[in-house]
Amino acid sequence: MKASFLALTLLASAAVAGAAEPYEIVDILTANSPSASRSKEWKPSEGIPLEVSGMDWTPQGKLAVAIRKGEVWMLDGVLGAPDQVKYQLFASGLHEPLGALWDGDSLLVMQRTEMTRLRDTDGDGVADEYLTAGNGWNVSGAYHGYAYGPRRDGQGNLWVSLNVDMGDHSDNKAPWRGWTGTIGYDGHFQPMCAGMRSPCGLGANLAGDMFCVDQQGTWVPATPIYHLRRGAFFLNPEGIASENLPNSPLKLSAKVPEKVPYPEAVRALPEMRVPAVWLPYVKMGRSGTDLAVCNAGGKFGPFDGQMMVAEFTDAKVSRVFMEKVGGEYQGAAFPFLSGFASGIVRLLFAPDGSLFAGMTSRGWSSLGTKSYGLQRVRWNGTMPFAIREMHAVPDGFELVFTLPVDAATAGNPASYSMTNYTYLYSGAYGSDEIQTQVNAITSATVSSDRLRVHLKVEGRRELYVHELHCNGVRSAGGAQLDHADAYYTLNHIPKL
Repeated sequence: MKASFLALTLLASAAVAGAAEPYEIVDILTANSPSASRSKEWKPSEGIPLEVSGMDWTPQGKLAVAIRKGEVWMLDGVLGAPDQVKYQLFASGLHEPLGALWDGDSLLVMQRTEMTRLRDTDGDGVADEYLTAGNGWNVSGAYHGYAYGPRRDGQGNLWVSLNVDMGDHSDNKAPWRGWTGTIGYDGHFQPMCAGMRSPCGLGANLAGDMFCVDQQGTWVPATPIYHLRRGAFFLNPEGIASENLPNSPLKLSAKVPEKVPYPEAVRALPEMRVPAVWLPYVKMGRSGTDLAVCNAGGKFGPFDGQMMVAEFTDAKVSRVFMEKVGGEYQGAAFPFLSGFASGIVRLLFAPDGSLFAGMTSRGWSSLGTKSYGLQRVRWNGTMPFAIREMHAVPDGFELVFTLPVDAATAGNPASYSMTNYTYLYSGAYGSDEIQTQVNAITSATVSSDRLRVHLKVEGRRELYVHELHCNGVRSAGGAQLDHADAYYTLNHIPKL
């Protein structure tokens, strides 16, 4: 642990009891609609219908915001007072753009049928060039035939992802439904991996590897986060017909199993790659949409290097820590922050370390009380008392805390409880937790700096989610954990 972080935690520990909430949510623009989000007669309220579907920063410090109805707005001054933000319409007439990325002197947006480059050539603040920058997939008339992206990995590759069709007019034999891939220098789609259902969110970690958030539903029992790489198959086979196209990097060597426990399915199909992390249904949300990797240099608290994961239905953000074990990513999901105004579709960190959440509840239900909008999350400098990291070790797990713990409570095995479970892999919509077993925690050893606790755990199982509750743990100052729960996806048990 870096000395500067340790000093910060020790200074903050004395003040944590009774402190204000570490994170605050600030409205930039939110609005209600005169009709319900599922109504066929749905209309936005007066003003800018800021149903945010894509965001990125321009070199001039403006926030480019794509909205579902087909426009792009440039927002100036969003890091200042909300009532001083200026709005400039940059582009219009787009077909449901669900992603935005600044690239050189222009903005890339992802329409259903293509990736489009928007450029302002005369400097008047409005795009006057709409150029095809990438294509090579097809769409049907299905309302759910979405396309997402682009996002760059550490090697500079542009990644995009494609939904499977659902509902009327579906055609999952259309090329590359449920696939992710890259856009080559020639602008053509290059398929990389298959088996996605609704891969709404893309993002690279600090190592430059690309990840994707998918959504629970048919073949997908809970929200997964995938590590994307060439030739991988994940969970949903509804668009697998494209494996027969000439440039497919994947050909399944066995029939897709069905109605079997998920670990059994992984072992039966050699091309199936495991999700790096599962976010258990309801417990961690119901419909994941996006991810943003924190690289704020401490300006967003103690979570640099971790993923913030957007949740639509529950209008909240979760936190994910990952590590590599046995050559595969795995890790833990933690609750983080709830109470957003609407269903979150996009997350983006700002240059000042704050986090922007772009939202709309159109078409689905959300616990948020507003129909759409843009909000900003800021850290106020108060150190949260949280499980910062959860590592798999050969005989159990090691917890890393943001503040020194009370040795008596953290060193008592009775302060913890753990179960593990998996899911049924099938074409049904979602799955209950199955094969649940209790894990005995036989010892809890606190480190000399009281920032780490080593848990010896019996009965761990590879390819199962391990759910931990730390209800009895207290900080050195007597505080309870902000969130006492953690969900570790144990794909591999480390060797001695």
